[in-house]
Amino acid sequence: MSTSLPVPPPAVQGPGERRNFVRTTLDLGDVLLRPWGREAAELEVLLDGLVAAAADPLIARWNPFRAADRSEAVAALEHREAIWDSGDAALFAVLDATGDALLGNVTLRWVDRADGLAMIGYWMLPAARGRGLATRGTGAVTGWAFATADARRIEIAHAAGNEASCRVADRCGYLPEGTLRASHRYGDGVYHDEHLHARLATDPEPDSVPGQRA
Repeated sequence: MSTSLPVPPPAVQGPGERRNFVRTTLDLGDVLLRPWGREAAELEVLLDGLVAAAADPLIARWNPFRAADRSEAVAALEHREAIWDSGDAALFAVLDATGDALLGNVTLRWVDRADGLAMIGYWMLPAARGRGLATRGTGAVTGWAFATADARRIEIAHAAGNEASCRVADRCGYLPEGTLRASHRYGDGVYHDEHLHARLATDPEPDSVPGQRA
């Protein structure tokens, strides 16, 4: 009589185990979405861009971070790289096609990784606004997350007074789901109501909007 134990079948990988953000550059033709990192060829561009972004009044209000000079910008860049390494979020620098200018940022982070629930946010520098880049960048990262990271649902929550962010959400197919009262304290120190939008992996792709300006 054999005393050997039965060999268990190979483990089946669950959906949550596939929810990894893999560093990828998304090429949109005239712009690049490149993962933030210290090894980037455009390092000086990224650092100077972070300093400019931190000083911009709109970014300081809705998406504040510290980068008063290059030394603080290095710390901000290292923080973004560490978040990539942790697997908790995917943070993309939006650059022009030549890599000579930082245009903005798109960040996707897990809210509940096991459940496939994520949240996306974005900011653009003044020179990049009104060109549809926030819409295109958010749309590209959304599609990438659904296709490669097994995201199930992605949310956008923005201050009720941030109309530009609301337009981006609408154009990217994020449906409005309601208002979160006094939900988040922004850079002005005030708790703002937020509009909640969401998109499911099973939702249809949004129609393109000619001349979109966000």
